[in-house]
Amino acid sequence: MHRFNHYIVIAILAVGAFTTSCKKNAQQENRPVSATQIVPINGATLSGILGTGKTIRDTIHLTGGTYLLSGLVYVDELDVIQIDAGTVIKGIPGTPGVTPGGGLVVARGGKIEAIGTVTSPILFTTSSASPAPGQTSGIIILGRATTNNGDTTRVEGIGGIPLLNPLYGGYDDSDNSGILKYVRIEYAGFELAPDNEINGLTLAGVGSGTTIDYVEVYKALDDGIQFFGGTVDAKHLVIVNPLDDGLAFDNGYRGRIQYALVVADTGRADRSASNGIESDNNSTGQPRLPITKPLIANLTVIGLPNNAAAIKTIFPPSGIGQYGVAAQWRRSSRFEMYNSIFLGFKGGILLDNSVPSGGTAADQTTQQGYRDGISKMKNNMIHAFNIPFASSPVYPFGVTKPYPDAVDNNKGYVSANPNDSIKLVNPFNRSITGFYLPRTGTPPIASPALTGGLTTGLPAGLTGTTYRGAFDGIAANNWASGWTVFAY
Repeated sequence: MHRFNHYIVIAILAVGAFTTSCKKNAQQENRPVSATQIVPINGATLSGILGTGKTIRDTIHLTGGTYLLSGLVYVDELDVIQIDAGTVIKGIPGTPGVTPGGGLVVARGGKIEAIGTVTSPILFTTSSASPAPGQTSGIIILGRATTNNGDTTRVEGIGGIPLLNPLYGGYDDSDNSGILKYVRIEYAGFELAPDNEINGLTLAGVGSGTTIDYVEVYKALDDGIQFFGGTVDAKHLVIVNPLDDGLAFDNGYRGRIQYALVVADTGRADRSASNGIESDNNSTGQPRLPITKPLIANLTVIGLPNNAAAIKTIFPPSGIGQYGVAAQWRRSSRFEMYNSIFLGFKGGILLDNSVPSGGTAADQTTQQGYRDGISKMKNNMIHAFNIPFASSPVYPFGVTKPYPDAVDNNKGYVSANPNDSIKLVNPFNRSITGFYLPRTGTPPIASPALTGGLTTGLPAGLTGTTYRGAFDGIAANNWASGWTVFAY
């Protein structure tokens, strides 16, 4: 069943047999394909599965203006959705816990080509006159890259779909699901059940052929961006006021992330504890391959302005909430992290070997991975109200691999004012332009983050920088300026 509202079929561009020498999904082999362009009328409401059927290669072209999404709207396999700069896509709010608000799902084999500009970003937002987190379902991209959950896993947060199974994963780590560039996603998130939610941007089994660059997620009801396996790289990310974690990794994600800003919500926290980063190998911490191991450089994570706020119990709509730590590496996940800044959480970096439900103590190897040099931290600045670096349970490697000063040029700070030593412009006053930049000038005014970055020896695909954090402090180089929002 396909549902169309106010479509215009512009042209049948080509007809022929779809063949390729590359390995394809068995369902696509030797399939006859037509190429058709469909242009919805400005103001159209889109619903169901876009396109004209599974045997047709369609391009759905949103040419500017405003469109509405009713429920989860799917780009089917073979199909492409093209979205021009300046387009506004509004999700119609659903019913919390019952029906998700309007959002876009790109199925395995489908593509999204959403290319905005710094002056005309593409906006996914709510149609409500009273915007609130969770009113839309954001963007969900399902790819064919490897995960440690196989290739028959349904993506989190989506219930039974009579029209299409939203599965992800496969065997092509270079899979290309398209491009997101200068895209802002607002008020997304939907909770199907506790701990089974849609995020602002969900990337599930997405391959390295996909481009994620200059993307903001604003006021998500769950994580800002969650990566379920896959190998996609992401750059120039801005995540503002997520209810749960800013960045979340799971199921064998192995991509690279560079230049990212996470700003915590000071008035909402999740019942599972809101962290800057949360990373698992899988839900039980089993050593299934591939192992989750994001490679990160030049991240800035801004938490809470004082300890009282960081330990405060919050009562959001989802129940009792609390803040966690700047980065929680747990459930056998690994990582490499360089030239990054964390401030404003009660704890900084946590290596967590706690045993989750369904797991065993023998499987939990996050701490050992750091001890053995598989996981790495170099040239980072970490503030905490309590302790910048901790392990749970307490692990004796701290004696042989001291932290924070004596190894790998990491620097830890404990102070009542998170900004005393790191010296960003004004990290807790969003009315100030560039509040997240390092202060410039001469010492003692200038931020130490302007220097001290690792310039060589980073993993392939990450660029060494002389500075630490997501920005070099030069206003003209502020890549987050002009297309983002920090408060409405």
